Amino acid sequence: MIEVDVATEQEWSEDRMRFARDPGSDRPAELAEAIGPLALEFVSLTEKLASETTVAGVLQRVVDATCIAVPGADLVSVTLRAPGGFHTPVETEPLATRLDEVQYRLEEGPCVEATRTAGLGVTFCSDLGNCAEFPRFGQAAAAMGVGSVLAVGLFPHGGDAPRMGALNIYSREVGGLDTVDRDIALVLAAHASTALAATMACTAAELEAAQLRQALNSRDVIGQAKGILMERRKISADDAFDMLRSASQSLNLKLTRVAQTLVERRTDI
Repeated sequence: MIEVDVATEQEWSEDRMRFARDPGSDRPAELAEAIGPLALEFVSLTEKLASETTVAGVLQRVVDATCIAVPGADLVSVTLRAPGGFHTPVETEPLATRLDEVQYRLEEGPCVEATRTAGLGVTFCSDLGNCAEFPRFGQAAAAMGVGSVLAVGLFPHGGDAPRMGALNIYSREVGGLDTVDRDIALVLAAHASTALAATMACTAAELEAAQLRQALNSRDVIGQAKGILMERRKISADDAFDMLRSASQSLNLKLTRVAQTLVERRTDI
């Protein structure tokens, strides 16, 4: 694991300027001078994300990294789209969730709009108290002590398809988030989307494997129960299955449960 040294505020500021600078203006020698704290933070984040096996773990890592990499970030949260609407699974403090929930209720605001915006899904407001694009949320957020906000969409699908969520960054200061913060947020969102896609794919594969095992186990125990009935009652396999199904309906129990009981208590029945 790479250890990231604690950088001074000046080092972070200088590294952010290098991040924002046009790459074509730097000579190779200047690019190779040193690895700044921002680059090290991204490397560290990649390593941490690779070790995470849950969606909640991935989201927490990304939120923690955002607090470090974006100096103006006073509050950070993640919005996820679910069948019943939006929700906030991870935040740095409860105020972030309350700000998100105002947007969900009003169906207005950057964290909602970022899931709908074409391209990179970047939605930004530097002065929430005077925000023409989100007037109702802007006034509510300003009253809650927040001055500016930035949201970046997660899981871009391309075209007009909605994203699954957004990375939300709030600053208590008007103008507290700048263009560099937006660029950094895009990189963080890309890390989050990639890691979440991998984690959710693994989760889906594990679930499918578990369901397959359950189906095989159910088929096996039903087969055993049928064999017991066939041997004792001298009936066919179809008749044995019909008997199990009839018992299942009469007892209002799942077929596999009836079969399991017969197998486990074969000597008592």
